[in-house]
Amino acid sequence: MRLPIIHHPDYDAKFDPAHRFPMGKYSALMRVLEARGLVGGGNLHQPDLLHPSLLKLAHSPAYIDQVVACAVPPAIERDIGFPVSERVSRRAQLATAGTLVAARIALESGIACNAAGGSHHARQAQGAGFCTLNDVAVASLALLASHEVHRILIVDLDVHQGDGTADILAGERRAFTFSMHGARNYPMQKAVSDLDVPLDDALDDGAYLDILAEYLPGLLHQQPDLVFYNAGVDPHRDDRLGRLCLTDDGLRARDRFVIDTVRSAGIPLCGVIGGGYSRDVEAVAARHAILFETAAYFA
Repeated sequence: MRLPIIHHPDYDAKFDPAHRFPMGKYSALMRVLEARGLVGGGNLHQPDLLHPSLLKLAHSPAYIDQVVACAVPPAIERDIGFPVSERVSRRAQLATAGTLVAARIALESGIACNAAGGSHHARQAQGAGFCTLNDVAVASLALLASHEVHRILIVDLDVHQGDGTADILAGERRAFTFSMHGARNYPMQKAVSDLDVPLDDALDDGAYLDILAEYLPGLLHQQPDLVFYNAGVDPHRDDRLGRLCLTDDGLRARDRFVIDTVRSAGIPLCGVIGGGYSRDVEAVAARHAILFETAAYFA
């Protein structure tokens, strides 16, 4: 079986290339995946927009109505980092739908990856930190509400804390949030995940992987029905916002360890790409492609 990949052309909201958020990486990622032979044979799946009621499982109804109507207050848009235009609203809704599609395919086939997602700063009341909607929180609560799963583990290895996911799922005992992130990085005011592991600046491959190996295997004793894996590449040493020192080989070893640990336990895994920041969108897309190359080995 080929790795199921979820993508929509409108994941790319076509920002100006000079914008701080490298929106072009979503289109660039698909070019990389196609060039590396990871797309073909019917393994590409395209999501449709979700009904707003599903988005409201994770976010306040008032905020979702604002996002859908492209009427988000300017103060919240400043927290997000860009205006919520029609293209941005559609992009956020489709990326969220893509994570839910990927999760459902993973439950059937064992593993699937969304070529977007990991918008973990969006919290219950609003978006923040380049994140309009929290796709993993929406997908988690939708699957729990429909009884497709009974317990979820979220493994968030983006360099920034998954504060929005922790906020949304704080009262949900069936979802466990694990965030391993830069202690001095955004957000300055951290939320409380079920397990937070703060990391010192300039951490390299070996030290990072040792810390991950200390924590991840024990979390699987909870026997989750599904693992969401946020494989942000912003821990990379060349990331503009990362402050850690992982190499390409370190990211590859990280992804292999996570996926192998989860799949060896017989647990389905849904991968999302998380953060990665560079003026060179081709370079950051190549880093994101590591998740898909690694996941394809386990498909």
